[in-house]
Amino acid sequence: MHRHKDPYSLAPAHKGASVAMGNFDGVHRGHRTVIDLALAHGGGAPLGIVTFEPHPRSFFAAGAPPFRLMNADTRAHRLEKIGVQELYEIPFDATLSSLSAEEFVDRVLVEALGIAHVVVGADFCFGKGRSGTAQMLAEMGAARGFGVTIAPLVTEDAQAISSTAIRKALTDGRPEDAAAMLGHWHRIDGPVIHGAKRGRDLGFPTANLAVEDLHLPRFGVYAVLFDVLDGPHKGSYQGAASIGSRPMFGENRPNLETYVLDFKGDLYGAEVSVALVSFERPEMKFDSLDALVAQMKRDVDACRTSLAPHFGRP
Repeated sequence: MHRHKDPYSLAPAHKGASVAMGNFDGVHRGHRTVIDLALAHGGGAPLGIVTFEPHPRSFFAAGAPPFRLMNADTRAHRLEKIGVQELYEIPFDATLSSLSAEEFVDRVLVEALGIAHVVVGADFCFGKGRSGTAQMLAEMGAARGFGVTIAPLVTEDAQAISSTAIRKALTDGRPEDAAAMLGHWHRIDGPVIHGAKRGRDLGFPTANLAVEDLHLPRFGVYAVLFDVLDGPHKGSYQGAASIGSRPMFGENRPNLETYVLDFKGDLYGAEVSVALVSFERPEMKFDSLDALVAQMKRDVDACRTSLAPHFGRP
């Protein structure tokens, strides 16, 4: 996959794709419908994605709590897995937000990307003040020589599948419901960072990931699938993970720490992907280290049981 962070200076070979356009936070089943239609209507053109970085919501509400299900790298990994060939990450800034709907189409879709076809969801809006609608895009495409397909919203039990509904499932500690809407496990990706190393001292060394810029699932212990994406330990493993602020130690900066089952080795700096499979218990504060260690042993046993039917799934 070719990832373009400066899509205004594309070589001709990377133009002319059939694209799906949107934010694609989570790359859920509704997004997959839009992407599949871009492939179906491409007429042999490369399959592309037009998305925005940072997320427009981050631009307009810079001080709001983190809401993203995926950072840009995680989204790119998922899109590459499903066969996207050209990923256009349009810089969302004051200049882009000031473009009218027609200026956006002419400057970005026509001049910069030279798209052959574009697919958007029925609720897609674009241009200054969200003045452009999917139907307006179809009319502009007809006048400018590119095709437009409007994808219907995808529902699950009469509820529209959306990033908002997935966030709610994760907040409630329902990763299985989130996965049903996503079409894949909810994953948190990033490099393994140095922590306080308390887990190692307790007999449960953990791989730590930062989660500051993401929507946080319910705090507690999860059974997880743990993929090491590079380095000498590259491969898939099982794990017991804790998401939270470690109240026993008086800390308040949330993180994700995973005890990788049946693993020995150094993972510092490795890029990893942690898939939340099942919620095992809420975050707790213990009266003693002995009580904490006893609970961690029970957590590991519970996670092994929960993961048995799922190991190897994406």
